[in-house]
Amino acid sequence: MGIFLDSRKPYENFKEILSEKYFVDKSMLIQELIPSIGKWNRYFCITRPRRFGKTVMANMIGAFFGSAVDSRHLFDNLALATGEDGKENPDYRKHLNQHHVIYIDFSEVPRQCTSYFQYIDRIQNGINKDLSEAYPEFDIHIGDATWDIMTNIFQKTGQRFFFILDEWDALFHMSFCTPEDHEAYLLFLKSLLKDKVYAELTYMTGILPIAKYSDGSELNMFLEYNMATSERFSEYFGFSDSEVDSLFDIYQKTTKEPRISRDELTSWYDGYHTASGGRLYNPRSIVCALTDNQLRNYWTSSGTYDSIFNYIKDNTDNVQDDLALLFAKEAIPADIQEYAAVSMHLSTKDEIYSAMVVYGLLTYANGSVFIPNKELMDSYASMMKKERSLGYIYNLANASRKMLQATLNKDTETMSEILQFAHDTESPILSYNTETELAAIVNLVYLSARDQYRVEREEKAGKGFVDFIFYPEHRDSAAFILELKVDSTPEKAIQQIKAKNYALRLRGTLGERPKYTGKIFGIGISYDKKTKKHTCKIEEL
Repeated sequence: MGIFLDSRKPYENFKEILSEKYFVDKSMLIQELIPSIGKWNRYFCITRPRRFGKTVMANMIGAFFGSAVDSRHLFDNLALATGEDGKENPDYRKHLNQHHVIYIDFSEVPRQCTSYFQYIDRIQNGINKDLSEAYPEFDIHIGDATWDIMTNIFQKTGQRFFFILDEWDALFHMSFCTPEDHEAYLLFLKSLLKDKVYAELTYMTGILPIAKYSDGSELNMFLEYNMATSERFSEYFGFSDSEVDSLFDIYQKTTKEPRISRDELTSWYDGYHTASGGRLYNPRSIVCALTDNQLRNYWTSSGTYDSIFNYIKDNTDNVQDDLALLFAKEAIPADIQEYAAVSMHLSTKDEIYSAMVVYGLLTYANGSVFIPNKELMDSYASMMKKERSLGYIYNLANASRKMLQATLNKDTETMSEILQFAHDTESPILSYNTETELAAIVNLVYLSARDQYRVEREEKAGKGFVDFIFYPEHRDSAAFILELKVDSTPEKAIQQIKAKNYALRLRGTLGERPKYTGKIFGIGISYDKKTKKHTCKIEEL
């Protein structure tokens, strides 16, 4: 066993994951790979945003195929071991621990690494050292090309190898690497893998697609699968509704005082879309929330995250015009193309949105992008309150503290003044031709309310759809139902709230324990396009 060749690391890592209380069986991914072993189409590159289980799957594959450790006890009770007829899957024993695996985590770097050559030498020399120990009968020199050594071993023994490459794109985010280093790295991967008979299967994963960096010739042997446009493998990354249902059942049975509802998990962590039309939850966030018994943002930021948001801050291609609409849960039409994120020099909104989808900052479905859930919505909210470069969006976001207080005080005059301030900011979306545009601004002027409320837009309630419901964090606090009108009156908005019985969403149905025990207020906001005036009304329901 070596550091790269036949390492026990994948086995140990997967064993830890398997022992977790909130484990989801994704082992049938292996069954999808088995038919390609030793075939022409044996190169897979599967890309997903951060925290979507890429490394977990890579470790699972390595633990199953690798010969370093007997892993029968890990897999015997998983779906892979049994076929649909209830009998043992014939491929299971045939391939379990029967392959020599070379596992490379490209996010690992040498100590005090300052150059690409140090970085790549650690990998190449490490593999060569492992090979020299595994095949002492060969005269292997550590400084030789790895592909030459492996070709020689294959020629004389017929031995082939599995390659599992995790975080393949990590190098492109390392400060010591230049564009020339990127090209050298692609050449390294090509030399190691392309048309190599000793490579019986290659499984590569990361965030960024190959097309982002390659012109198609270096690594064109790879079949690429991303979340936005590829249907295959979509069920193996992220959690489905049924999988979250199962985990939530475990949570309720094993948690002393459960504080999370099933609906809250959906609101916080659902909303990612696959090309096949499915919806996915962020798996890390689900597991962390259930383990901690607390809802919060587990999708931590990174340098890449901050870099992408720079395009919003700098208003490249007037992208800020869409930000308020995105925050209002509107879908923005976009032409998502993987190659659009060729570099960090993005010049159009479609390129920016393509990059944001790749990194998981937006999701894509039916030709449009949108913010998937509350977890990401809170990240946007935090950005809008602290980044002065966002101009009118920053100003409105910070006026939101005053707007919430005015609403709690039923100070409709101040509320109208703040809305008038919003109208006077020269925002391109403030034509107010539709209630959608008005809703976008209302979202911004109530931004601070999200610290105390779960704000839902266009939610089914009573006999129709309500514009906004403000669910308080504490069930005995005041709740709000907000309805918008253009060229109408706030009184008619309140009348609609009552007529359609929107308050049922907060009070619960007859015989049901009230979800909220505090006061419920109806808020009507209208805008008159002729007089350019806003009018507000608040009434207890």
